Amino acid sequence: MSLPYPDIGSAAFHIGPLPIRWYSLSYIAGLAAGWWYLTRLIKNTGIWTKKGAPISRVQLDDVLFWVAIGVMVGGRLGYVLFYQPALLIESWNPPLFGLLPFPPALKVWEGGMSFHGGLIGVTIAGFFFARKYKLDALSMGDLFACAAPIGLFFGRIANFINAELYGRPWDGPWAMIFPTDSLGLTRHPSQLYEAALEGVMLFIVIRIATHSFGLLKRPGAAIGVFLAGYAASRIFVENFRQPDDIASLPDFPFGLTMGMMLSLPMLGLGLWLIWRTRTKSEKAAGS
Repeated sequence: MSLPYPDIGSAAFHIGPLPIRWYSLSYIAGLAAGWWYLTRLIKNTGIWTKKGAPISRVQLDDVLFWVAIGVMVGGRLGYVLFYQPALLIESWNPPLFGLLPFPPALKVWEGGMSFHGGLIGVTIAGFFFARKYKLDALSMGDLFACAAPIGLFFGRIANFINAELYGRPWDGPWAMIFPTDSLGLTRHPSQLYEAALEGVMLFIVIRIATHSFGLLKRPGAAIGVFLAGYAASRIFVENFRQPDDIASLPDFPFGLTMGMMLSLPMLGLGLWLIWRTRTKSEKAAGS
């Protein structure tokens, strides 16, 4: 028993011979929706300290470009370094569009992006932006942590539409057969699990934490909730997601996957940030 997979196709529409793919649109939708949500947050003076939001509307518009570059460059390099290091030494032939040789590691249109790499890219871009304009880096990071689940939701839905990163074999009531699966097995729609947990659920948790418990008044706390929440969600879903079938990946003990290994440090760092900001807040209240 299984549900029929809604084979939508990887391209949303075409502009002449150029396909506009759902995956590209998911990045645009995530950035646009995240930007809109952040403009609402910086206007809400009640959720910040007396100093107000850590960034102005003009600065928010500027940093969005930095964030987009960080996501794309970090996401691609993270995929290559974590999952496909062989691409770094692969031949540059055939030439791009029949013109010049082009490194395979940069061919993003052939697929392959890493969330963990994208997170590192955004962190580096945000740090340098905050340093350039003398902003509170932790508070600015808290701001973007609030919107990050929006981008994750759109990204996982795009993974589902592309029939990629599907789940392990399963014959349950909502199992699906993905057209890209050469074995034709019924599987967990793990992309939807991730969209629900990393996207919807994590957004709700951070929203409640920031608007009901004043987390944005403790710089670094919202980052901690995001890191810990994402890591816990990812580690859980990795039990249902088909492990990456890449020969260069090492065999981890105890059935751990690369996704789990990359998420464990995030979980530890997130919990530490929550504990650290709570401790500092209690000391400030007692002084």
